[in-house]
Amino acid sequence: MISTSLSKAKVQKQSPKLKHILKRYKLPEATVTILDTLHIFVDRPDDALKQFNLPQSFEVVYCDIFIAGGGMGGVAAAVAATREGYHVCLTEETDWLGGQMTSQGVSALDENYLVETTGATLTYQRLRSAIRSHYQNQATSLEVPNPYLNPGNCWVSALSFEPQVALQKIMDILQPAIEAKALSIYYRVKPVAVSVHNNKIRSILAVNLDSGTWTEFRPQVCLDATELGELLPLAGTPYSVGAESQSETTEPHAPSVADKQNVQDFVYPFVVDLRRAENNTITKPQHYEDFCNQSKFSFAGYKMFKSTELVISNGQMVQLNPFWEYRRLIHKAQLPGSPFEFDLSMINWNSNDLRDMNIIDQPPAIACQRLALAKSLSLGFLYWLQTEAPRDEGGQGYGELCLRTDILGTTDGLSKYPYIRESRRIKAMKTIIEQDIAAASNPGARARLYADSVGIGLYPIDIHGREEIPGAAQATKPFQIPAGTLIPQYPYNLLASAKNIGTTHITNGSYRLHPIEWAIGEAAGTLAAQALTHKVNSAKILHNKRYTRELQYKLVEKGVPVYWYDDVPTNHPAFAAIQFLSATGIIFGDSSHLHFSPDYVITRGEAAQVLANLLHLPKPNKTILSKLHPDEVIPYGTDIAACLQKHLFSLRPDGLFHPEEELTGNELALLSRHRLVQTALPYDDASPVTRARFALWAYKLATSKKH
Repeated sequence: MISTSLSKAKVQKQSPKLKHILKRYKLPEATVTILDTLHIFVDRPDDALKQFNLPQSFEVVYCDIFIAGGGMGGVAAAVAATREGYHVCLTEETDWLGGQMTSQGVSALDENYLVETTGATLTYQRLRSAIRSHYQNQATSLEVPNPYLNPGNCWVSALSFEPQVALQKIMDILQPAIEAKALSIYYRVKPVAVSVHNNKIRSILAVNLDSGTWTEFRPQVCLDATELGELLPLAGTPYSVGAESQSETTEPHAPSVADKQNVQDFVYPFVVDLRRAENNTITKPQHYEDFCNQSKFSFAGYKMFKSTELVISNGQMVQLNPFWEYRRLIHKAQLPGSPFEFDLSMINWNSNDLRDMNIIDQPPAIACQRLALAKSLSLGFLYWLQTEAPRDEGGQGYGELCLRTDILGTTDGLSKYPYIRESRRIKAMKTIIEQDIAAASNPGARARLYADSVGIGLYPIDIHGREEIPGAAQATKPFQIPAGTLIPQYPYNLLASAKNIGTTHITNGSYRLHPIEWAIGEAAGTLAAQALTHKVNSAKILHNKRYTRELQYKLVEKGVPVYWYDDVPTNHPAFAAIQFLSATGIIFGDSSHLHFSPDYVITRGEAAQVLANLLHLPKPNKTILSKLHPDEVIPYGTDIAACLQKHLFSLRPDGLFHPEEELTGNELALLSRHRLVQTALPYDDASPVTRARFALWAYKLATSKKH
């Protein structure tokens, strides 16, 4: 059972005996070695290995919800949980929130083509709008504001920007909760041990990596939003790492033998500008010759500043855009009046991806060496760009490229934290496999549908690393995020809130991107709050239809899409209604396309289908069904007959139902007064009823206490 909420965090001081701490957390000794990723340096990697002695005393913080990790998922979860009225403690091991958008340097966002309208949550869209507004305000000479301004004008994303601008806007979003004391943020704090009793996390022991002070958190619900799923081993939660075997997942492109070390590449992005009159070549970094001997560095057929064409295997010509513009963050030419002297480009390319150097479940010393090697690789790629990269006009090396050490908040110019593509993944109530989302396995417009959907996503299965069976990287159909993927088998008060949800090595490649991780976090924060409200564990919510619908209701009311349409944006007046009715199977989206067509008039047949689903009408008797004309039986015959049997509709004077005719306002007004529907929204407009207007009416009925 989960207890009631706290109005704010409760803090106590405790001085337990060391033996009690060791026993509670099942720690073998009083000294722990921790890898401080923020302090990885190429020339002295061991500086990042820190030893801490367990405390003689520490603060104990009681809170409703504990979130480990302040990346995209962690921030979104904090936003969702605090708006539901619960107190959140959020720990982050770096000194920046935002994860892949900020501290990991990937501020040219990996998104879908509908992200501006229907393909992301409203809070994520507002964050993007706030970032865009920052640059619109800077570009004082812009004659007309561009609502779709892309500061970097890059070709991989519709929005690219400086990471610190996103950090500022994230803090603006969180500030009201901080001021209300609903959110407490603990920077540079990393969980070290977790105490679990009777299938429930009781407390988390964490240390400040700078001061060495310790804090024990005692929450009701825990969310793991860390980049590598770091709470999972501490809590004894079953999880997967690396590539599963085909016998485990049934996936066509899974290997025959599992390989835990086959984890997606990670990378340290960096930012450069171009100063044509200067030579900014860095000192040759460590391991450079080794990387060159491995043929690691290449433009892969691209040119630096020119477009070019490449002949691919089937003989077709492919147009390649300039390398410089791939993840360009700032294009000063389109920001007149701004303070930028140079363009800025973020370098995140296959050449600086570190492959086959897994850092998950490795001893700290091994992980430390591999992180340092990844930094050497990125600096090596920069050195290659400056000295050996083929120039467009002939010759070698762009020595005019200047490493910017003021963009990513580090002294070496590399991201604070590596860009992590793959995490530990929980053994969840539901695991997404390749066949659930791959375009090859889903002939319709959408991927597999889930009754417990709490979010959506769209991105190819993108594998940076070894593909044991070629073809694992492939197109997907617009997919959903089932609530079951957030819920582990054990313990019952833990939720996955980032890239650690129930996916496989293959499907993780589609669920790891910016807007999807945000949607995961927003769903997890809302689910955690609901568990607290009802004083039950998350699995019970999943197995209770009323609770699941309430969860979906809360999400859609906050602008979270849970069903795929391309013409119902998050700001549409009927957004929540259309989303809820579609996700719960009351309205069926057309399997051949993503359109809802909200402004089209709804037909009598469509309205009958919705009512039959919404009111759970019993199957009609054969006599009623036989009265329908044979042409009217498909596709709505049973639903029409069920409505006729309950006198919700009547036949026309010619004895036919005419399912293709428009539903009139007068008919809907009569329906509103029917005894089965009398709690619905009154309707007195005589004009034809649009699909959006009917959805609003049906939504009112579906969410009333009577139904």
